[in-house]
Amino acid sequence: MIDLAALRADPDFFKQAWAARGVTVDLAGLLQADEGIRLQKHSAEQKKAEQNQASKNIATLAKAGGDVASAKEAARRLGDEAAVIDRDREQAEAALHQQLLVLPNLCLPSVPVGPDASANRVAGEWGTKPTFAFTPKAHWDLGPALGIMDFERATKLSGSGFVVLAGAGARLARALGQWFLDTHVDVHGYTELAVPYLVTAQTMQGTGQLPKFADQLFACKDDPLLLIPTAEVPVTNLHAGEILDAKDLPKRYTALTPCFRREAGAAGLGTRGMTRVHQFDKVEIVWLTRPEHSEADLLTVRGHAESLLQQLGLHYRILELCTGDTGFGSAKTYDLEVWSPGTNGWLEVSSCSTFGDFQARRANLRFRAPGADGKAGKPQFLHTLNGSGLALPRCLIAVLEAYQQADGSVLVPPVLRPYLGGLERIIAR
Repeated sequence: MIDLAALRADPDFFKQAWAARGVTVDLAGLLQADEGIRLQKHSAEQKKAEQNQASKNIATLAKAGGDVASAKEAARRLGDEAAVIDRDREQAEAALHQQLLVLPNLCLPSVPVGPDASANRVAGEWGTKPTFAFTPKAHWDLGPALGIMDFERATKLSGSGFVVLAGAGARLARALGQWFLDTHVDVHGYTELAVPYLVTAQTMQGTGQLPKFADQLFACKDDPLLLIPTAEVPVTNLHAGEILDAKDLPKRYTALTPCFRREAGAAGLGTRGMTRVHQFDKVEIVWLTRPEHSEADLLTVRGHAESLLQQLGLHYRILELCTGDTGFGSAKTYDLEVWSPGTNGWLEVSSCSTFGDFQARRANLRFRAPGADGKAGKPQFLHTLNGSGLALPRCLIAVLEAYQQADGSVLVPPVLRPYLGGLERIIAR
């Protein structure tokens, strides 16, 4: 959520920042609503002050033999008028709050300005595209031929947008997730969490999924709970409403969860393969950090995700997203895309973002640092970051396609073999 005081102080800055995102906001209407609320608050305070004074006068009037009944009526009337103003103000505040909830974050000045994905900037590449002495297969042909991937039976079970992994395919996916987690915990120093997959609407609102992306979520019919679209939601909200000590920052968490997304209107869903599905596993990494560190921490988060791709030996590139393609809550985002030999294209496997204090304001995530005098300082909003570290099934796709052999088998990357009992090659069952 944006800082309303900052918007009030410099509306032109916000107007320009949102314009860079391609978003038009009724700033005049927002500021008028905000001004009206502040006037209501002032008016109610005046009424309450008058009521207090009238109440004090009652005792004086009683001693003097004055009209106590009229004085009591006047005090009551002032109290009623203050209550009406407060009720109207609360309704106006709730309406303004709903308007603020759907306003996107502001991008950092370093974000390239552009209308859409065509303006994204390639910030780097690692490795080289694999070459083959044969025509490489796409995963939707390679996986079924090996007997490790079944789309037809998944459709029978759940409809389009799902996949069943079998045998070595299921083991390979599990190995990837386990190795991602182990690396983040043992090498990068994250704390692993096992979190709920069902959360409240308030939790979804804290990270920005609600109200704007309600149509993308799977909701329970008989309970006020929703399936998480990413572990970012429960992990970022873990400390919602708390005030952390500055010495305990940054908090660095990782979690492996299934992710559930309706993907309403998503191009390509249900056509071929498992590039875009309704349910998939992903390892998420989340940081809660001090504001002055968040931009540098974003590069660290990105580096942790990159290290996994490098150890897997997968060719990838880094995209710095432009203003028009940056996600709703993000202030700056880097996408990591791996090369897919079977489709001759790029697949996003990680999106690493800093949100500034946007999510922290929604979830009331704060910290307290010592003041100049050594005493406890005033609570302030911390900054949140997250990244995919990494996402399945696209990593699985990249491994299968990059390591496929002429005979249709697939070599297992060396870093994963200990997780597969030493298996070196996946062959047709």
